[in-house]
Amino acid sequence: MKWMRLASVAAVLMTACASAKPPDLERDVDRILHKNRGKDIAVAFYDLRDGRTLLRKERTAFHAASMMKVPVMLGIFEMITRGALDPDQPVLVKNEFTSLYDGSKYTLKPGDDSDNEMYDYVGRKVSLRILVRHMIVRSSNLATNNVIELVGAKNVMRLMKQIGANDIQVLRGVEDQKAFDHGMNNTTTAYDLMLIFRALGEHKIISTAASETAIAVLADQEFNAGIPAGLPKGTRVAHKTGDITRVAHDGGLVFRPDGSNYVLVVLTRGFKNRAAADKVIAEVSRAVWRATAVK
Repeated sequence: MKWMRLASVAAVLMTACASAKPPDLERDVDRILHKNRGKDIAVAFYDLRDGRTLLRKERTAFHAASMMKVPVMLGIFEMITRGALDPDQPVLVKNEFTSLYDGSKYTLKPGDDSDNEMYDYVGRKVSLRILVRHMIVRSSNLATNNVIELVGAKNVMRLMKQIGANDIQVLRGVEDQKAFDHGMNNTTTAYDLMLIFRALGEHKIISTAASETAIAVLADQEFNAGIPAGLPKGTRVAHKTGDITRVAHDGGLVFRPDGSNYVLVVLTRGFKNRAAADKVIAEVSRAVWRATAVK
């Protein structure tokens, strides 16, 4: 009887293994999206190894939230590349900015920022390098508003057009409430962010040295509950997150052990909290990793 029971268990296991389907990129990602129907989820994947893509709602516009900080960073590095800025030049940190809507002044509050440390620098000079790092690694709003005044939103948009990111809109800094109330917002699509990270990974829009520096900054990201959470521990990910009320995003470059890499962008809207959105972003990330792994 004991052997019969063991044989029965073995048969069940063999049947389960036979029925288990190997990873399939489109099927597995679509299953996640279907499970979360009712939420807006955009996915853009591009494999720099072979050009393979997966696109879902890639042209849908979302509030960019802090994802706009990546184009701003590229704008800074492009100006550094052509000698218009120096990464070590001192910048006087201020906390008074001009609203895009009516030219009135506004300030940022530490309690609304993910990086309180930058507020200790107000009235002091720090290097541009430090500001850019805080803007990306800790998503500092204060650093962002100081940096975007140096590069200029119009110059950022000019660079985005060169990349082919024609739908992304970087109009202003962050926490400009009057502009927000009147619909003057930074917006993006998953497709345009895919193009931006692809250009960065292929070293096509700024110099190779500047590209590698930008990637290194992105790889030091301190918010890692999205794309990195779906990957094997220790996987290098150069990425940026962004979130506001019921909007949460993650996107960047994922580096495989074999030296190749790919772009993954996941934009979400409609989840009640960041944790719920991050869980889904991690699921998509895991599915992409498994389905595109080299056998």
